[in-house]
Amino acid sequence: MRHFSDAFLDHYLALGGEALYQSVGGYCLEAEGVQLFEKIEGDYFSILGLPLLPLLEILRTEKLILE
Repeated sequence: MRHFSDAFLDHYLALGGEALYQSVGGYCLEAEGVQLFEKIEGDYFSILGLPLLPLLEILRTEKLILE
């Protein structure tokens, strides 16, 4: 995460409202929450809460979705 002012945090919390309580980590990385970060390391989907690409590979291997 990056350093940010209390004013930015207050604005972010007001903008996100109750939806932030339903977000993993309390941020919506796919929306305004991306501004909380300086950089992201690792798989984007894992950070969102679900490693989507490995999951899709497993589903294809198990013939649960088409290749």
